Amino acid sequence: MAAERGARRLLSTSSFWLYCLLLLGRRTPGAAAARSGSAPQSPGASIRTFTPFYFLVEPVDTLSVRGSSVILNCSAYSEPSPKIEWKKDGTFLNLASDDRRQLLPDGSLFISNVVHSKHNKPDEGYYQCVATVESLGTIVSRTAKLTVAGLPRFTSQPEPSSVYAGNSAILNCEVNADLVPFVRWEQNRHPLLLDDRVIKLPSGMLVISNATEGDGGLYRCIVESGGPPKYSDEVELKVLPDTEVTSDLVFLKQPSPLVRVIGQDVVLPCVASGLPTPTIKWMKNEEALDTESSERLVLLAGGSLEISDVTEDDAGTYFCIADNGNETIEAQAELTVQAQPEFLKQPTNIYAHESMDIVFECEVTGKPTPTVKWVKNGDMVIPSDYFKIVKEHNLQVLGLVKSDEGFYQCIAENDVGNAQAGAQLIILEHDVAIPTLPPTSLTSATTDHLAPATTGPLPSAPRDVVASLVSTRFIKLTWRTPASDPHGDNLTYSVFYTKEGVARERVENTSRPGEMQVTIQNLMPATVYVFRVMAQNKHGSGESSAPLRVETQPEVQLPGPAPNIRAYATSPTSITVTWETPVSGNGEIQNYKLYYMEKGTDKEQDVDVSSHSFTINGLKKYTEYSFRVVAYNKHGPGVSTQDVAVRTLSDVPSAAPQNLSLEVRNSKSIMIHWQPPAPATQNGQITGYKIRYRKASRKSDVTETLVSGTQLSQLIEGLDRGTEYNFRVAALTINGTGPATDWLSAETFESDLDETRVPEVPSSLHVRPLVTSIVVSWTPPENQNIVVRGYAIGYGIGSPHAQTIKVDYKQRYYTIENLDPSSHYVITLKAFNNVGEGIPLYESAVTRPHTDTSEVDLFVINAPYTPVPDPTPMMPPVGVQASILSHDTIRITWADNSLPKHQKITDSRYYTVRWKTNIPANTKYKNANATTLSYLVTGLKPNTLYEFSVMVTKGRRSSTWSMTAHGTTFELVPTSPPKDVTVVSKEGKPKTIIVNWQPPSEANGKITGYIIYYSTDVNAEIHDWVIEPVVGNRLTHQIQELTLDTPYYFKIQARNSKGMGPMSEAVQFRTPKASGSGGKGSRLPDLGSDYKPPMSGSNSPHGSPTSPLDSNMLLVIIVSVGVITIVVVVIIAVFCTRRTTSHQKKKRAACKSVNGSHKYKGNSKDVKPPDLWIHHERLELKPIDKSPDPNPIMTDTPIPRNSQDITPVDNSMDSNIHQRRNSYRGHESEDSMSTLAGRRGMRPKMMMPFDSQPPQQSVRNTPSTDTMPASSSQTCCTDHQDPEGATSSSYLASSQEEDSGQSLPTAHVRPSHPLKSFAVPAVPPPGPPTYDPALPSTPLLSQQALNHHIHSVKTASIGTLGRSRPPMPVVVPSAPEVQETTRMLEDSESSYEPDELTKEMAHLEGLMKDLNAITTA
Repeated sequence: MAAERGARRLLSTSSFWLYCLLLLGRRTPGAAAARSGSAPQSPGASIRTFTPFYFLVEPVDTLSVRGSSVILNCSAYSEPSPKIEWKKDGTFLNLASDDRRQLLPDGSLFISNVVHSKHNKPDEGYYQCVATVESLGTIVSRTAKLTVAGLPRFTSQPEPSSVYAGNSAILNCEVNADLVPFVRWEQNRHPLLLDDRVIKLPSGMLVISNATEGDGGLYRCIVESGGPPKYSDEVELKVLPDTEVTSDLVFLKQPSPLVRVIGQDVVLPCVASGLPTPTIKWMKNEEALDTESSERLVLLAGGSLEISDVTEDDAGTYFCIADNGNETIEAQAELTVQAQPEFLKQPTNIYAHESMDIVFECEVTGKPTPTVKWVKNGDMVIPSDYFKIVKEHNLQVLGLVKSDEGFYQCIAENDVGNAQAGAQLIILEHDVAIPTLPPTSLTSATTDHLAPATTGPLPSAPRDVVASLVSTRFIKLTWRTPASDPHGDNLTYSVFYTKEGVARERVENTSRPGEMQVTIQNLMPATVYVFRVMAQNKHGSGESSAPLRVETQPEVQLPGPAPNIRAYATSPTSITVTWETPVSGNGEIQNYKLYYMEKGTDKEQDVDVSSHSFTINGLKKYTEYSFRVVAYNKHGPGVSTQDVAVRTLSDVPSAAPQNLSLEVRNSKSIMIHWQPPAPATQNGQITGYKIRYRKASRKSDVTETLVSGTQLSQLIEGLDRGTEYNFRVAALTINGTGPATDWLSAETFESDLDETRVPEVPSSLHVRPLVTSIVVSWTPPENQNIVVRGYAIGYGIGSPHAQTIKVDYKQRYYTIENLDPSSHYVITLKAFNNVGEGIPLYESAVTRPHTDTSEVDLFVINAPYTPVPDPTPMMPPVGVQASILSHDTIRITWADNSLPKHQKITDSRYYTVRWKTNIPANTKYKNANATTLSYLVTGLKPNTLYEFSVMVTKGRRSSTWSMTAHGTTFELVPTSPPKDVTVVSKEGKPKTIIVNWQPPSEANGKITGYIIYYSTDVNAEIHDWVIEPVVGNRLTHQIQELTLDTPYYFKIQARNSKGMGPMSEAVQFRTPKASGSGGKGSRLPDLGSDYKPPMSGSNSPHGSPTSPLDSNMLLVIIVSVGVITIVVVVIIAVFCTRRTTSHQKKKRAACKSVNGSHKYKGNSKDVKPPDLWIHHERLELKPIDKSPDPNPIMTDTPIPRNSQDITPVDNSMDSNIHQRRNSYRGHESEDSMSTLAGRRGMRPKMMMPFDSQPPQQSVRNTPSTDTMPASSSQTCCTDHQDPEGATSSSYLASSQEEDSGQSLPTAHVRPSHPLKSFAVPAVPPPGPPTYDPALPSTPLLSQQALNHHIHSVKTASIGTLGRSRPPMPVVVPSAPEVQETTRMLEDSESSYEPDELTKEMAHLEGLMKDLNAITTA
């Protein structure tokens, strides 16, 4: 009936829309004919309507017996009537020549005389009804299973037994599940009548409860399944008279795990026997079931539980508890409830045009989760490039063609059953508008604006269609408006595209009028596509552009990630992982590697797998693991899948609860305390605890109590006075009860303690003053018969009433903190109970002064007990270990040699754990107290080394700190993006840009690489950006073949071993218009008001020609600077030759005076001056780090410099230098340096540009007099011609340095004299003038390996641009260590006389001032 009502609604809806279209057709007669160019047609002829075509009745699962007849019902509705056929196991049945199977008039299948034997089962199988209407399509029904009951065969038979009167008995008779409905029982060869006391379970078993004498006799079970009946063995059941003797309580039948479908009935069997006769109770998930008042829950004979009309809420763990007063036993079973597939959303009919993309939506539910397949006109839809399954269940058809018309069905199937739902697809001609039906499933990419067109001019073809961005899997197209409509504000565009050589053409529409770009996604790598663009206006579609042929970029020949990776637990110790073959395999997959790791650890394991699934055994119970899969082909490992996490199944706890303790409260109650089992042994969520207790004299009389899983104590009341009791506790999970603790005994009081009066005065009070604290200890009152609930401690300066602290009655000491030094405190102690506070005991003490660091006790005023000196210190803890648990947590464990061998703490000692990190060096310790032999330190920083130590305190005794343990926390993904992202264009290559950046401030581990994202659309989805990977810790990268005069946006993401960090903010950069102009970035530094255009070119930074005045000024400056440079060089040369002899004498004298009484075997030549940092702007000298840097590269992190590093020469110079501070870039290639050539607007007090030179000599970072030529005259007089491009050297203005937020390394000069090399540079060994290679766009692994032993050497010189300058070898070292820096600084101060350095610096300062005065004039 429901199907018929649905059909009528569908017919009425279709008729309504058809009527609307007829009216529309009458209002615009001939419109369709005008569009198609043919004669006017009838209004309804231009559009077809959807045809109702569906099943009225579908076949259902059927159980039959051999020799009987079966009807599988099927009926379909359609106009005209459909043709009905049947499939069995996927193959059409030929019913015309079949004498046992025939088609009934309504379409049902009739099978007579069902055939079934052990080796011949022609009728059993899966049947499906197929309905076809010519010229319309085909639909298929759900699949129905025909099961034929097999030959009667007993898997277990009844056995002779006896039962006491009033007890329960069972008789087995287990057969195949198909034959259970055909089982009946006989007693003494007469049919047995079943009632509330005698029942047959679904398995065929007979249960007799409350047995009487009449139940005795001979029993047998019979199976009647169409053929001759099959009899079991006949056995005797004896009924014995009831006796007073007790017997053990046992289960005759326990419940077993069951699976049922929603709506079915279920019986959980449970039969117990024993004397006294037991009663049966049921619990579900620790909640008692009320079988008396519930309509759906019935307690059957013997205690079995029947649940009718099962729902999903009935799933869970059921406990059968049998109790006969003497003892209690329990059994449990899991009930799993499954559901057949149901449609939450069915496919709907769709109108579409050719080339469109459509999606049939299908949303299903069920348990287990159904699988979905699609059928078109009765044939399975095989996923391909144009038929895709999206969002798990939906069918997407791309680039429609006429043959795609028909009926599409979504078929959902799981272990319980299957269901189908269908819809029709009609493809209209292009000149027929799609009706505005209730929302159809057109994709957003193909929502055409197809209102009825009016006559008028159509647009011409769009112009200049180009692919502005081509990636491996997407292409971005841009174009200009058609010549017929230059503005094009109201035009929309459709982009038609197809693979070269494929007939299917797909379409993508612009999202809004006037938009002239579209990004085509989901393309295949290294594939040629053909594109054409059409414009539409209100009159219709215009001309198509000429086809554009574009090939996507090739992808790395490695496998992609394996799709649909799933992991599920199969047992408490095993997990099965499944996956599918990667879509982008790029060659045959050779094998897979499955990686797995326990959550919270850092140790990943792997296993090689040749198939698409693998089961990992031997895992920890109820533990979460993560899994990922990597496919391998002949090229190597592919892309890893995302991690999937799953937890192993729970199990019963494998250990007992910990720290069980008993506290006798009074004569009738005892409080039990315990701790959960160790986490590794819980094996699941602890759902409760089972407490068992008994009198020590009657061990068989056990009482049992259940408490919740969060409860860790229980007060047992109603006990006998002065009686010893035994207690034990076991933990429970949903799987059952774990092992119990050992029995623990306690005896109740003979009489209750008195609480009718306040406690007496404590028997003693001791105080121990320290600087800011006082340690208070005491003993309880002498009268132990009065209840003490706790102690109140009062204290204050001069009066004990300023502060009051209450502590537990078991506590015997307390430390009063945060006191003032050298202050007189009065302390009072009172015991209290529920009646009130007792008599106080007074003490006073004076805290120690700040300067007192001794540990000797001060005198205590008015102390009734004389304080004793400090006892001997305790032994410190040993075996301190740090176990790293995560990126911010470390567990500290230790042993205490002053404890017994079992290491159990029975006294009031406690431990203090302290920890710190050495970075920065002045970090303070943090402390925490613990009462166990371990402590969990949390809140630590990732990837950081910590040191830990422990001390023990017991009363007034403390130990020293233990030996330290060290631990480094695990890494974490970077939590900040890379900093200072800058983009510059490469000189001479306008299509190539160079991206520079700094590492993230919060790297949280070693950076293993970066990913650069760039796009022309800053608002595009991140997966639409082009990516460039950078391996290792390089901080620069170049990107080639960009489009000229186009704005690009760049983002950078850092990666360490744990994953990807956040992205940086987008940086914009516009590529130059032509090869001669530089690009403009959106983050250009502020060059300040003193900025001047570069002197090395005729164009300004923005490409505008310089004025004649600028050219004249440029010429004057060049000539002036050249003359000054020659004069300075001559003066310095004369000065060098004049000072050489005297300086050597002074140096030898200085060495002798410094060494003093020390004796050296070598002469003065063996004494080597230390290396120095030369800060040119401040003319200060600092020692450098002597550790060699084997492979400095241009991406080394710059050494930070701040105001603390600077020692000014004088105040006037200091203020000037602050305004014009320069930093020099040491490690840069020629390409990197040339990009800064246009930024020399600031004139420093001393200009030292660095020329790019190739590595020419291996330079050792140890002081040596052999590094430079020994002859100072040669050093002064040798001239050297710079290679071309040396003028590209540059330095950054101070404003630019501040804007970029980074500090650049200062040059490191290798002098033979503290200042001589500064004035007269040395000449490196001659060699061919070669240039540094360009910045790499891929990691230069081979180059790094080849240059491993060679130091980068660059030259620095003093002089004007364009003149020959003697080069100076320069290396940029790493930052010096603090201690070594201090030591070297001391060495340098002791090796050179201060007056000599002062003269040299003053002389150079004078030269600088003269040079500035001349150039300013």
